[in-house]
Amino acid sequence: KEVQHGVTVYRCPQYIPATPTGMKRIWMDASFFLAAFFRLFTLLFTAKFDVVMVVVPPFHLGFLGLMYKWIRGTRLLYHIQDMQIEAARDLQMIRSQWLINTLFRLERIILRSADIVSSISEGMMKKIAAKSGREIFFFPNWVAVSYFFPINERRQLKADFGFRPEDKVILYSGAIGEKQGLESILEVALAMQDDDRLKFLICGAGPYKTTLENKARIMSLKNVYFYPTQPSSQFNRFLNMADIHLVIQKANAADLVMPSKLTTILAVEGLALITANEGTSLYELVRTHEIGIVVQAENQQALYEGLLQAVNEDSGHITSRAGDYARNFLAIDSIMTSFEQVALKASR
Repeated sequence: KEVQHGVTVYRCPQYIPATPTGMKRIWMDASFFLAAFFRLFTLLFTAKFDVVMVVVPPFHLGFLGLMYKWIRGTRLLYHIQDMQIEAARDLQMIRSQWLINTLFRLERIILRSADIVSSISEGMMKKIAAKSGREIFFFPNWVAVSYFFPINERRQLKADFGFRPEDKVILYSGAIGEKQGLESILEVALAMQDDDRLKFLICGAGPYKTTLENKARIMSLKNVYFYPTQPSSQFNRFLNMADIHLVIQKANAADLVMPSKLTTILAVEGLALITANEGTSLYELVRTHEIGIVVQAENQQALYEGLLQAVNEDSGHITSRAGDYARNFLAIDSIMTSFEQVALKASR
C-alpha cells in the first residue's frame, strides 16, 4: 500500500510465466484475480465508494467489480481496453472451443450487469454493443501533450542515441508479443539491408523479444537494433529521434485492440506507418484525418512499399495533421472532462 499524489494504491502480486502459452496466460490472470479478490474483500468493510471502475483485460476482473457493486450497492463502470477473448481465439492462443464459449458466457454476465460499459475505439464499441445489446460509451486513450511534444533538433537527438545525422531511424516501440506480428519488421529489414542509412529499432519488452532477437541473429541482420524500454525521462526525446514509427498488427487482431502507442506518436508529430485493413476503425481513423500512412496488414510487399514512401516522400503535411489531431482530440484534459460526465452519470 502506498499513497501517490493523494491516491491510495494497493499492489497485487501475480504469476508471470517465462514462456507464455494460452494456459499459462489463464493462470497469470487467475493469480492476479485471486490477489485482487483478497485485497478488495478487506475494502468491503471500509468507506463506501460511489463508483467502482474496472479496466480490462483481464475481462474477469469485472466479477470483482460486481461483487463490490452487489454487496455495497454501488455502481460499476466497466472499461474495455482490449477484446481479450476474441484476440485469444483469433490468434489461437486458446484452441478449445468449449473454453472460448464458456469465457464468452461469463463475459456476457459482466456486460449485462455493469451500469456503464466503455471502450476506446468505434470498431471495438460496435463489436461490444453487438454481443451485449447495450449502449457503449466512448473513452479513448489520451496523451499528455505537455509531456509528449515535437522537438526539432532531430540531428542532435540521433547523435545522442548513437546514430548518424543522415540515418533514417525506423522505430517500433511497445510491447513485444506474439499478436503484433513483428517478424514482418525483420523481413522488411532484410529486403532493405543494402541501404545503410536505414536503421530498424525494436524497443520494449515482452515474452516474444528473445524469439525475435534469435530470428534476427539467424538472419544475420546488421541493420536491426534491440533497445530496452526507455526511462520516462528520456522517452519524449527517444520518440522524436525516430524518422518513422511502425505500428504493426496482425490482420485478425484488427478492432480487437487499439494500439495505445499511436497517441504518443501523434503527439510528437511522428510519421506513423500503420498496418490495418480497410473497414477497421484504425484504418478509417488514419485515412479520414490523414494522420499517418496505412498499409494492408500481414502484407509484406505493402509494408515494404509503405516504408519506401515514408523514407523518400515529403511527409510534413501528415505529421502536422498528426500533431493537430493529438492536441485537439486526444489531450488528457478534454478526454477526462468527458469521462467525468460519464462517471457522474454512473454514480446517480
